[in-house]
Amino acid sequence: MVRLNVNGKAHEVEADLETPLLWILRDYLGLTGTKYGCGIAQCGACTVHLNGQVVRSCRLGLGQVSKFDIVTIEGLAGEEEAHPVQIAWIEEDVPQCGYCQSGQIMAAAALLRDKSQPTDEDIDRAMTNICRCGAYPGIRRAIHRAARRIGGDQWS
Repeated sequence: MVRLNVNGKAHEVEADLETPLLWILRDYLGLTGTKYGCGIAQCGACTVHLNGQVVRSCRLGLGQVSKFDIVTIEGLAGEEEAHPVQIAWIEEDVPQCGYCQSGQIMAAAALLRDKSQPTDEDIDRAMTNICRCGAYPGIRRAIHRAARRIGGDQWS
């Protein structure tokens, strides 16, 4: 039995320690916002935060994550209001097929937490997730819109 802290809640999971965190989130905890894309930690559809850091959950085993705070797309927003990145995503109408969007949003939220007013170059460096639809211009606009929304305030 492994104890996990996911989205601020404790969970006990009984699974092989090598089971990827992605499958623990989806199959054991029912948190299906984190997506499977490539299985080799390249595309970013499975992006979550591990102690505030952007990680690809498809290649991290259960045994590697038990001592960390895990945040998924389901835990990004507060109780009352969507996260500023989520709001900007809607306002900019970013999603096309939408499959990569939870991973994109998680990466953007971490970027803005660390750098509240990023340049285009900062965005290019931080946003390594792949979008098969090519929604990159909308993603960039949404990140800049979210940065204006937060006005330099720090949030998690």
